[in-house]
Amino acid sequence: MEHVTDRYINFASIIDEQTLEQNTRTAAMPFIYPHLASMPDAHLGKGCAVGSVLPTERAIIPAAVGVDIGCGMIAVRTQFSL
Repeated sequence: MEHVTDRYINFASIIDEQTLEQNTRTAAMPFIYPHLASMPDAHLGKGCAVGSVLPTERAIIPAAVGVDIGCGMIAVRTQFSL
């Protein structure tokens, strides 16, 4: 585990510079909370690195998952509110 920045933790033992840069930029977004994490399979993606965990505060980023793999993400209204 490596703390790349105070808001980006990398769990990948092998990761390329482009993916590190992409995740560093993403982790700096004000709604990422508490931090972004790269999983061991992280690699460069479209907009967001594949294999990254992006917890957010008061934001939803549907394109952060599935842009490379088409994993079938959907938005569902729930009873929960902020």
